[in-house]
Amino acid sequence: MEFRKRIEELLNEFLETRKDLFLIDLKISAGDDITVILDGDNGVSLQDCLDASRAIEFNMDREEHDFSLQVMSAGLSEPLATPRQFGKNIGREIEVMLEDSSKIEGELSKVDEEKITLTLRYRKPKDIGKGKVDVEEEKEIAYSEIKKALVVIKF
Repeated sequence: MEFRKRIEELLNEFLETRKDLFLIDLKISAGDDITVILDGDNGVSLQDCLDASRAIEFNMDREEHDFSLQVMSAGLSEPLATPRQFGKNIGREIEVMLEDSSKIEGELSKVDEEKITLTLRYRKPKDIGKGKVDVEEEKEIAYSEIKKALVVIKF
C-alpha cells in the first residue's frame, strides 16, 4: 500500500473513534516527515495528540519505511479552514482576508456549509447633522471568497 494512503487510513480509523476531533492538515514531506494538525470541538489536549500519534506509529513498520511523525493541535495562529472549525469559533472576533486582498473584521455569528456570517459593528457619520451613529450589520461571506481567516486575539 502506498505510504500516504496508509497514513491517511490509520488517521481516519483513529478519528472514527474520536468524533470530537477532526483533521485540519496532513503534510508528508519528500523525506517522509509527517505532520498532522488536529482540532476538536472542545479543543485538543496533549493526550489527544499522543493517542493520534500512537494510532499511526504503532501500526507502521519502521523497518519497512522510516519516517518522523509530529501530531499537533491547530494553534491560535493557524488559519480557520473548515466549516466545523469556523463553527466552534462562533461568538469570537475573526479577521477575514478575501480573495481580492481586502480585509473584514467582525464577530462570527453564523456558519453553514457554504458561507459564514459576520456581525460588523462600526461608527459612521450621521446622514444629517454632526456626530456619528453606531451601526451593526451582518455580512455573509462564501468560503470560496475567503483567502485566509484568523481568530483575533485581544489582550
